[in-house]
Amino acid sequence: MAKQWLFKGHDSAAIVELARSANVDMVVAQLLYGREITNRDEISRFLEARFSDLREPELLPGIVDASQRIYAAVTAKTPITVYGDYDADGMTGTSILFNCLRLLGADVQYFVPNRLEDSYGLSCDAIEKLAQRGRKMLVSVDCGIGSIQEAERCRKLGIELIITDHHRMGETLPLAAAIVHPALPGHQYPFHGLCGAGVAFKLAWALCQHASQAKKVSIALRDFLLQATTLAAIGTVADVVPLLDENRLIVRHALKLMQEHAPMGLKALLKQTKLHEKKTLTAEDIAFTIAPRLNAAGRLGQAQLGIELMTTQDPKRAETLAEYIDRLNADRESLERSIVIAATKQAKEQFDIENDSALVLSAPGWHLGVIGVVASRLSEKFHRPVVIIGMDPIGQKPATGSARSQGIIDLHSTLELCREHLVSCGGHAAAAGLRIEESKIASFRDAFCEAVSGHLKGQQPVAQLQIDAETTLKQMNLNTVSMMEKLAPFGAGNPRPVLVASNVELTESAKAMGAGDRHMTARFTQFGSVMRAVAFGQSDWIEPMNSHKGQFDIAFRPNINDYNGMKSVQLQLLDWRVSRIAAQSPHSPRTSKAESVSSLPAGSEFS
Repeated sequence: MAKQWLFKGHDSAAIVELARSANVDMVVAQLLYGREITNRDEISRFLEARFSDLREPELLPGIVDASQRIYAAVTAKTPITVYGDYDADGMTGTSILFNCLRLLGADVQYFVPNRLEDSYGLSCDAIEKLAQRGRKMLVSVDCGIGSIQEAERCRKLGIELIITDHHRMGETLPLAAAIVHPALPGHQYPFHGLCGAGVAFKLAWALCQHASQAKKVSIALRDFLLQATTLAAIGTVADVVPLLDENRLIVRHALKLMQEHAPMGLKALLKQTKLHEKKTLTAEDIAFTIAPRLNAAGRLGQAQLGIELMTTQDPKRAETLAEYIDRLNADRESLERSIVIAATKQAKEQFDIENDSALVLSAPGWHLGVIGVVASRLSEKFHRPVVIIGMDPIGQKPATGSARSQGIIDLHSTLELCREHLVSCGGHAAAAGLRIEESKIASFRDAFCEAVSGHLKGQQPVAQLQIDAETTLKQMNLNTVSMMEKLAPFGAGNPRPVLVASNVELTESAKAMGAGDRHMTARFTQFGSVMRAVAFGQSDWIEPMNSHKGQFDIAFRPNINDYNGMKSVQLQLLDWRVSRIAAQSPHSPRTSKAESVSSLPAGSEFS
């Protein structure tokens, strides 16, 4: 789908003044200006990102009461269960608290639901089983803030429930013994963006202070907290919370700590994925290598193995688990690819891709653990809200669906408009799930597409790409890109800069690369400078790009590629179009490049 390129406005004089007053170079000043970080103190905090700027754990709402209750249970040898979610955030948060409580000498176990068989979050059935096993305290991680009935069941069974969560809460809170949540009503915690593992990290920190009877913890507990920081960083990146404020501090410093201070099992996974060979890890290494492997365990119903990986103290077991989870990820990728191919074929055969407002695709046997990822892939590909439904092959159970929207609509409210066709639904604006009887899928498809069309008022959604600035290939040298790296770690809320170079030419034909030839690589030249670019999952660009004999405008993210100790700049190609001085090609958008760039202010190029 053709994207609309949106260029950020720039004020050259303001950028020059910002660079002077904050004592930063022009490249960094321009990017900070585009991110609306213009106050000198804000710039200093952002660029320095001191670990000491993390807020004391006692400031997090509910943590004082929760830590006191949990520490009392530790000293009394009360049987404690850490009850986590089955995604990477929940697994890392559960591992943090389990490792902490075990180190403090607690009688502690962990429990995580099976994604394919159990419901999300706390469940009354699981609580009853834990009660039968004699567990007296339950500490939730990354779940529980909406568990009204489950909290009541804990109360009746004599289980002390401590909830730690970060998700959006309803009007009524569960009646738990304590709730730890950054947005808890009645409190003024300045940052609500912590993930579940971030909240668990703060709670573990508070427990270590209790055990040390001081804010400065013992050496052994300090070493544990460094280890816990690496797990919190994985949960933070994996849960796609904004890499700002405390999240930025956690991730930035964990990336420096991970090679040395990661838990044994995580070190084994770094070795399994060859990341141990890198001198410096990035947030992208977590996002595209570590997090998918942990999530694969959860998606394929084996989240407990992900937690075991991060809590084991047996070196051989750590290696075995790392190898197995790596294979699980390969299985997940294979399942995902097969469903993407089938769903894409179905979309093209049954829908008018250019004009239909949404896609609702279904088939028997589509694996429930990966349909959410497939929905996300197709929503990004077609820039439409997408619902992927996996039907029970033998037709005895309701079908299960996952929906993604790319921010086009509020999925939660849209599904509510279609509730009469559903058994159940839940989620939030960007991602949601549903259960539906197979016989109702057709009527739901019509209702959902109508609801999306009504929200869009008949207009078709247009994919947009935010551009930080124009540049030239010559300017994309190691020095300039290294300056950009001062803004790292990059991710949600702080994306890696997106730049545009105009009037470039292919110096080497585009060709397929990677497993299954799904990716593309090409070399571009401009004014004598030649650079390599890669485009992930875009092998369908090869033919139209090679068939065009003129110039291109390319949108990309610059990266530093470190291969065998040799560093070079490589471009991650995000989009391309025929240059505005060239004739239009079939790939070119309906709006010309000249029209889309006409508002770009003077002086916006890097100098």
